Amino acid sequence: MDYNRAIIVGRVTADPELRTTQGGQAVTTLGVATNRAWTDKNGQKQEETEFHNVVLWGRQAEVAAQFLTKGATVLVEGRLRTRSWTDKSGQQRRTTEIMAERMQLGPRPMGGGMPRGAGFGAGAGGAAAGAAVAGGGGDAPSAADEIPTINLDEEQAEIKPEDIPF
Repeated sequence: MDYNRAIIVGRVTADPELRTTQGGQAVTTLGVATNRAWTDKNGQKQEETEFHNVVLWGRQAEVAAQFLTKGATVLVEGRLRTRSWTDKSGQQRRTTEIMAERMQLGPRPMGGGMPRGAGFGAGAGGAAAGAAVAGGGGDAPSAADEIPTINLDEEQAEIKPEDIPF
């Protein structure tokens, strides 16, 4: 049995590029960088960065172009595809891309442009990734900033729809 699957969580390297095919379908290409850190035999910290090309189609392409910017965290799940072509100088070229089948937006950076509540659990194109991939960091907003609340202790007879924060 063959299995072709790639799952990465990384940072967008440049603003996504949205295009439309002649048939009217949206396609977005973006770069994602992933880091790996380890300690070598001599006790020295080592770090390595991999760069991945990602291709998204349809509604996911539109969401990525609208909400992702350089430096944003994103989870991408898809299959690897290698394509080849001949460039203008006649050289044979090859590239390997992740053809995204699922994309989830990462935590919103401080002052970022993603809408409130967007994150790994609220991304486009799939079920919530859960706590296993919800990255934490020192720059994340506090829980009080992220979770809207309704104060039921106030002397209101009923909750009005305009008081609901979502």
